Amino acid sequence: MVKKGLIATIVARTGQADKVESFLTSAADLARKEEKTVDWFAFRIDEHTFGIFDTFSDEEGRDAHLNGEIAAKLMEFKDTLLSKEPNIQKIDILGARQQRMPEKPFM
Repeated sequence: MVKKGLIATIVARTGQADKVESFLTSAADLARKEEKTVDWFAFRIDEHTFGIFDTFSDEEGRDAHLNGEIAAKLMEFKDTLLSKEPNIQKIDILGARQQRMPEKPFM
């Protein structure tokens, strides 16, 4: 059961949105390798704003993700692709209705 989560908002610099989108699309493969990440979603909010939502069974899983490869790569790009620091918020999951999705994205 998922109990912990993260919501991150990412704002691309002007002219860099395609690169941010490409990174987020490719990061799904990295998320699949994380044993303690239950769900991982990347999404686009508007022309320059993107987000990541992920869930974990416990704090240990969330911490592992925050110290993992996706977070490290995102921080590498912050000065070149992003207009500001990613806004990453820890959340507690109060309720969920989950349906297992296929491993490969629909893209």
